[in-house]
Amino acid sequence: MAVVLALASAVVYGTADFLGGLASRRAPVFGVVAVSQAAGLLALVVLLPWLGGPVTAADLAWGAAAGLAGSAGLLVFFRALAGGVMSVIAPVTALTAAAVPVLVGILGGERIGPWATAGILLALAAVVLVSAEGGLRALRGVRAPSLAPALVAGTAFGLFFVLLDRTSAGAGLTPLAAARIASVALVVGVALATRQVLRPGRVALPLVLVSGLGDMTANALFLLATQQGGQLAITGVLASLYPVSTVVLAQLVLRERLVPAQLAGLATAATAVVLITLPG
Repeated sequence: MAVVLALASAVVYGTADFLGGLASRRAPVFGVVAVSQAAGLLALVVLLPWLGGPVTAADLAWGAAAGLAGSAGLLVFFRALAGGVMSVIAPVTALTAAAVPVLVGILGGERIGPWATAGILLALAAVVLVSAEGGLRALRGVRAPSLAPALVAGTAFGLFFVLLDRTSAGAGLTPLAAARIASVALVVGVALATRQVLRPGRVALPLVLVSGLGDMTANALFLLATQQGGQLAITGVLASLYPVSTVVLAQLVLRERLVPAQLAGLATAATAVVLITLPG
């Protein structure tokens, strides 16, 4: 069940990112991020009486820390995209985000079977391939300093998964409330300090709202996966396959052409999922 929930979270994450990306073409980025996250928070508050659980101060602290890590990663990521090459930044960020929970899980003593290990390695490769819109040639000759923002953003995204995994199994979705409050506060604070526009506009608003609801749903699915006893190294890397659904939607809806590396990435991702689900 944990594997299914983690995979579902990846699909929904990718869909939410796709919708958020469309909205960002029509509205200021900070407005899209702030309003989408606020929408997700409101939806969560409505559902907490049924889906919440008893929490400790530690659960709320882990949740808030996860929210800060996720939103900080988002801000660094957008800043990196504004001043860098997307075909390089996107795959490096995605790979780092996938690798962090894997490393933390293994260093924390998780035992991974041979099939799952092979699947994890293939999943890491798939994340890079699917995200490489400019093909693998774009990654050649890149200097280390230009990769720093992508590595920071990816680490922050990976820490979001790691920190949520630290919450107790009986807490339900309540830690996500702390995560989203902290996230919204950071994004709005940075936007106000830098005088960014926080209104997405009427044209983009429907996409923003659906993106926010999708992102919160994906967070909930991932948290439930961890609460079902899923190993962080596995649930984290499966959730990090979200670029797959983003790329597929871009191809189906926007008719974007996939480069050979991305097609290879889709096949690699499918193989990775099969290997991870094999017993032993």
